[in-house]
Amino acid sequence: MTQPPGTNRLILNGQSAQLPEVRSAVFACRRGGLDVDVRVTWEKGDGERQATQAGRDRVKRVIAGGGDGTVHEVVNGLMQLPREERPELAIMPLGSANDLAKSLGLPLGQAASLDAACRLPSRWVDVPRMNDRYFINMATGGFGAEITTSTPKPLKRLMGGGAYSVFGAFKAWRYQLYQGHLAWDGGESRAGIFLLGIGNGIQAGGGQQLTPAARLDDGLFDVLLVRDFRSLRQLRAMMQELRARPYHGQYVDAFRSAWLRFEADGEARLPLTLDGEACYQRAFEARVMPLALRLTMPDSCRMASPRGE
Repeated sequence: MTQPPGTNRLILNGQSAQLPEVRSAVFACRRGGLDVDVRVTWEKGDGERQATQAGRDRVKRVIAGGGDGTVHEVVNGLMQLPREERPELAIMPLGSANDLAKSLGLPLGQAASLDAACRLPSRWVDVPRMNDRYFINMATGGFGAEITTSTPKPLKRLMGGGAYSVFGAFKAWRYQLYQGHLAWDGGESRAGIFLLGIGNGIQAGGGQQLTPAARLDDGLFDVLLVRDFRSLRQLRAMMQELRARPYHGQYVDAFRSAWLRFEADGEARLPLTLDGEACYQRAFEARVMPLALRLTMPDSCRMASPRGE
């Protein structure tokens, strides 16, 4: 299959650019008749700028080559463009966790993943926005965000996604509750937040399925809220509720909404990650931008509506 020039632009994380397997994958795609134009990032923000430029260059498909952080930058760059000018987004997973890629069912080997990124069909998906930043997979707050941001990078590289769980076990009994007020469509809660998951996708933190029923194109977040518990007995009760996923339990809420607002008590700031990228917010408003971007995925992917719906 020969493609016209400008069909695929690979925005490649600089740490992966010199890997022999990645270079071989690019050359193999080109030998197979696929057009792959490569741009390499060097510093934070390059992926965002290069994605915006790809739209201005009328590139059809942008491939984010890296981990979830690279995908996050590319999404934010694409969302700076008018909807009708945004290239399609594809993913070549090269990170330690690759939560979105794994959820979508994308191949993880370099050659297979790049070939799939060029060939797979695309679907319109929602893109959530939190304050002035976008994310496509998940935002986590509280304990979940602490684990993602504080896991040492060497441990991530050594153990992949499992590093998050290992480091989380070390921190489990030194957690902090974040007091504040949450409001969403049809509900509100004032409590100490232990963990908050705002899912467009289903998993974060290297495979933790916080919102397993989420879909990418339904116009809603799937939200998981784990509120304060203060004893081993309450911890056990919370874990039982978490496994059962009640709509409203004593310690766990699981609900869906098109928007979510948070305001912390006092001056404390809630630790957050957006697609694995860390930030701290005293207050935020998150909203779903319905069907804002085309994302490549297999036809069998269960995170989107069946074709034809």
